[in-house]
Amino acid sequence: MVKEKKQISIKSINTTKSLSSFVKTICDIMRRSNCASALQYVPELTWILFLRILDAQESRDREEAEAVGSPYSPALAAPYRWQDWAAPFRDSPDHPVTQEGKPFGWKRQELFARGDGKLFDFINKELLPYLHGLDISLTTGLPNPSASRKQRIIGRIMTAVERVRVDSETNFRDILDKVDQLKIENVDDTHFFTLSQVYEDLLLKMGEKNSDGGQFFTPREVIRAMVHTLDPKPGKSVYDPCCGTGGFLAIAYEHIRREMGKDISGNDIDALKHDTFFGREKENLVFPIALANLILHGIDQPNIWHGNTLTGKTTYGALFDHAPKTFDYILTNPPFGGKEGKDAQKNYPFETSATQVLFLQEIISSLSPGGSCAMVLDEGLLFRTNESAFVETKRRLVDECDLWAIVSLPGGVFSTAGAGVKTNLLFFTKGKKTEKIWYYDLSQVKIGKKTPMTRAHFGFDKDGGILSDTLLPKDFVSEWLEDQNNSGKKFPSYARMLPYRATPDGESSYSWTIDFARRRADAREEMQPHLDKANEIKSGVVTLKEKLKALKKANAKVEVIRDLEEKIKAQEKAAREEEVIASIIDSKVFDLKAVNPNAVLETDNRSVEEVILNIETQGKIVEEAMRNLRMLLNG
Repeated sequence: MVKEKKQISIKSINTTKSLSSFVKTICDIMRRSNCASALQYVPELTWILFLRILDAQESRDREEAEAVGSPYSPALAAPYRWQDWAAPFRDSPDHPVTQEGKPFGWKRQELFARGDGKLFDFINKELLPYLHGLDISLTTGLPNPSASRKQRIIGRIMTAVERVRVDSETNFRDILDKVDQLKIENVDDTHFFTLSQVYEDLLLKMGEKNSDGGQFFTPREVIRAMVHTLDPKPGKSVYDPCCGTGGFLAIAYEHIRREMGKDISGNDIDALKHDTFFGREKENLVFPIALANLILHGIDQPNIWHGNTLTGKTTYGALFDHAPKTFDYILTNPPFGGKEGKDAQKNYPFETSATQVLFLQEIISSLSPGGSCAMVLDEGLLFRTNESAFVETKRRLVDECDLWAIVSLPGGVFSTAGAGVKTNLLFFTKGKKTEKIWYYDLSQVKIGKKTPMTRAHFGFDKDGGILSDTLLPKDFVSEWLEDQNNSGKKFPSYARMLPYRATPDGESSYSWTIDFARRRADAREEMQPHLDKANEIKSGVVTLKEKLKALKKANAKVEVIRDLEEKIKAQEKAAREEEVIASIIDSKVFDLKAVNPNAVLETDNRSVEEVILNIETQGKIVEEAMRNLRMLLNG
């Protein structure tokens, strides 16, 4: 029997850097095998990685079921499992065997023995049709009635894969060998391997090269801080209306699962996996990645809707059938900077082409009464007051929700992902008007490729616990909650909200509180004289118009009528100007940009003569350095 010659080196992957380096070696093979661009090798790598991790997951679940004497039905049958056709074959006593007693890689070895091209024939003509048929029957073209929900999801993930793109079986087998090394025991738990981690790393590189795939995604440490702050509870729904690769949902699952502990019932686990997490995603390339990522995190029945959230147009909605109309928690990073057409705008009360404004309206509507949201938002939406839709959307936000915190992120958080826009984190709860907004300014933190944002910047350790040596002022929230409880008011639990304390009102060098209710009251007081003046003028205009009507009826002189008409126009203009002034005052209330009132500004108090003297001194230093340099050059 002909056997493959291979020398596989198994090494531990215990850091994010080592994982990225390992995946890069796989991508290098793909790039020389008809997958030159990331838009070609990312989807190819995705389905291969997915089937690899799925196989490991199924093997683990089978072992756990057998340990307690429970039946187990795998999603994939032989020879379509990774362990059959993709795992490397070794003729040795310690080589693992399948449940049927065959050595891992038996099908691959059989295909190799038949000659070049047989592996690709098997994948293209047998494996992929089998996987596609898990969702849609190849004979009827209808949903497969015998498929489990998990099988339908697997079929949906694989639908976009029509054939193997890699053009060399030799290279493809090298890829399989490397992917097979991504075993659970080889990957450190603190850097648990996920498809999204690899996928987003690849897309970041695409963005850096200004390629056509340069999308950007939320850094995982920012997501974790947002999840820890919102602290979603079991039995509640979690939603992301633009879920991308599913990062918010996956990390929210990890958070809740960790909080539930080990002593939980199977029914609770099923409810957590099947009835808790919901999302929507538009991009055809990203949708299967989201499904795969959530399955590999343990959410084996993701409720993801494929289509355009803003227009409501569905591409594939079968997995979203039992989603509630509103949700208890929303965690999201809506796209910003995009432009929407009329088909999306007409669905919202405040029409605008700005994508992020429409998404904010969507989020407010999708939040259940008493539900909380943590979202990333560009700073432009916060400070813009020159467009009605921006102002009215923010007015709706503070009227319907308690906007309890705004965190100003450093400018570099998204720059490595191809987006240099300044961003903020907003936290709000629906059902109560905003009275006070607490701000925290993290813009002074220097962020770069080698110094990324971490949970420590938000005051959390890796498990979501509150750090004692954080940059953030601490413990204010618990005191604030105690004050609220003593006052008899019922507030949602912000026990894991960004921990801060400097003074009882939350003030520090980088934090401050805005009395928003007072700001609105002050604005109304400032507006009132202008509104009163406008009404007074309008009342006078009514009198003038009655006079004009009488003059016309009496056939008064044309000059008299014309003069009165001009006076009426001037008065109407004056009334509009007063209303515009009042409107500008009102709009300024909704400039929510974080401007730190406690920032210490460095000022240069030197006199002009001192500045000139310093310039002369520095010039002499430069001249001396140049003389020394010339002497060295001349020997």
